[in-house]
Amino acid sequence: MPKQAYMSWIPNIHFEISERKILLRIFDLVFIFLMIALVYNGFDFEYLKFKPNSWKWVFILIVYYTLFAAIFEMYDLQKAASFQTTLKNVLLTVSMTVLFFVLTPFFTPVLPENRLQILFFFGSLVLGLLLWRYTYINLISAPRFNKRILVVGNSFDINLIAENLHVADPNYRVIGFVNTDNIKPDSFDRRLMAIEVADLLNAIKRYSVSEIVVASPSKGVGVDLYNKLIILLEQGFPIREYTQVYEEITHRVPVQHVERDFYKYFPFSRSNKNRFYLFVSSFFNVIFAALVLLLTLALLPLILLGNLIANRGPLFYTQVRVGQNGRAFKMIKFRTMVVDAESGGVQWAQKKDTRITPFGKLLRNTRIDEIPQCINILKGEMSLIGPRPERPVFVKELSEKIPFYEIRHVVKPGLTGWAQVRGRYAESVDDTLEKLQYDLFYIKHRNMFLDLNILLKTISTVIYYRGQ
Repeated sequence: MPKQAYMSWIPNIHFEISERKILLRIFDLVFIFLMIALVYNGFDFEYLKFKPNSWKWVFILIVYYTLFAAIFEMYDLQKAASFQTTLKNVLLTVSMTVLFFVLTPFFTPVLPENRLQILFFFGSLVLGLLLWRYTYINLISAPRFNKRILVVGNSFDINLIAENLHVADPNYRVIGFVNTDNIKPDSFDRRLMAIEVADLLNAIKRYSVSEIVVASPSKGVGVDLYNKLIILLEQGFPIREYTQVYEEITHRVPVQHVERDFYKYFPFSRSNKNRFYLFVSSFFNVIFAALVLLLTLALLPLILLGNLIANRGPLFYTQVRVGQNGRAFKMIKFRTMVVDAESGGVQWAQKKDTRITPFGKLLRNTRIDEIPQCINILKGEMSLIGPRPERPVFVKELSEKIPFYEIRHVVKPGLTGWAQVRGRYAESVDDTLEKLQYDLFYIKHRNMFLDLNILLKTISTVIYYRGQ
């Protein structure tokens, strides 16, 4: 059969992660200004009518909305797929946007005598956003727009790969697999179809496959399968390597799949040697740390009182941690556990650790316990953003169990980081592996925009009381 015969497949329409985020950002603003125009022209209100000099308040509104939408996770695709979560986030985002907008002098319209217009302003934003987000959930985020994936890989990895991809992006659906090790899996998800190599081309057309993900070493791809993949590639069909897809949709580096080809996966960010980036980062670190320490002076009486009542013992706690290039330093924190918490020996902290005091729990959830580390930042031992520093005993243990663990020490440890705002609490080696994947992604891609993203997500963590 000629190659062109296979060109008749039409893949399902699917929006990539970046495309969905762009759609959310653009149409959020489109619906906001559309509703403002309808409401204020329909009711003949003057407050936000579009005039020749309206660009000032339009710009301010866009800035405030974009900022608070990021803080309140309006562009988190998993949360955006739930209308209940979307409703809560829309109300929070619009409330803060409107509050800051009306309190901004000079660049925004003078407050109207009829304060009811401000209520209409709030309502128009909420209504416009909910209309658009409801449409998004029922159309773009619906199963009909799922990306249908066929995995080429070893039987042992199939279930794990399918689960990892779906958890990272619910719209990424693995529908079947081509087994490359010729071993019948003991158990696999019955929803996954086993595709024979001889039937690969027909299966792609029959099941409207959008993309093939190759998760098998090159030696596992036999001649027949290789030839079929070449035919598809020559037709422009998307074929990608698993680690590339994994990193793209999870924002983690899959160290467990890197093996000897590590140099392919760790082309570290140029920002690690970029003098301008390093200078700006260092300058911002010093300014931020100094300001936070000054502001903390106002909170100090309350912290001292809370420590006296519900956290009896020393206020501060120091602990040796491993920093950049493996150098040890003493990290400073507000104490959150009982005195002599490790009298029985060193142990992992748990998510619901009974050693944490009532006041210590409050300090942890709000991240206030980390504030004294600003002293470490001023001393040059830490940065605002980077992998969290770990204790030497755990570094030794984890370096022996987890590949490439020491790579996280090529940059300064951070007060907050990509793993802290994306990963779950590390209670075991497996959890630490996940956090390492996030840390390596940050080291590989670090830049000013990623740093800003982490700062906004850190604010979200504090607001939603998700500190650990």
